[in-house]
Amino acid sequence: MAERTKTKFVRKLVFTAVMAAVAFVLQLLEFSVPVIPSFVKLDFSELPALLCSFAYGGGYGVAVCLVKNLLKLITSSSAGIGELANFLLGAVFVLTAGLIYSRRKSRKTALIGSLSGAALSAAVCFPVNWFIAYPFYMTMMPAEAILGMYRAILPSTPSLAAAILIFNVPFTFLKFMISVGVAFLVYKYLSPILKGK
Repeated sequence: MAERTKTKFVRKLVFTAVMAAVAFVLQLLEFSVPVIPSFVKLDFSELPALLCSFAYGGGYGVAVCLVKNLLKLITSSSAGIGELANFLLGAVFVLTAGLIYSRRKSRKTALIGSLSGAALSAAVCFPVNWFIAYPFYMTMMPAEAILGMYRAILPSTPSLAAAILIFNVPFTFLKFMISVGVAFLVYKYLSPILKGK
């Protein structure tokens, strides 16, 4: 029995490491979208973390978020600030989704958990950007220049705080919901591999 438990734990660690590597590659494939300033990127690197959260629990999903961001530090252009913000938002998303799903494993609780995680991450997005990310950006360019990038898309944006609420918060929610949509399409097929069935 102990040997079987050990084998399952090793399998979880191996697949978590594989998922972290996949997440890192997906994070490198980030790209800009026209509805938000170009320094805010879209990537799908939370997808492997979400799959791990569903398969093994929220803690494993958080581990994927941590490892992929530690790896991303190698190519960081934000002195680790962007990676810290990415980790915090991703960890809130996958931990919430995993915790809710683990209470009763069904498509309904997976959806409720994912929606809750995405919504909570979107809410956390404001303080993470306002207190962590943007103070760093403002060491490289004035706040007015950053605000100008938002105003190029929506001229009536009154302030940087408003810009984060108008652009970053919904963008974060939609970014994570894209991962949710893909997870719902592929999890059924990947679950036997992840769980060793």
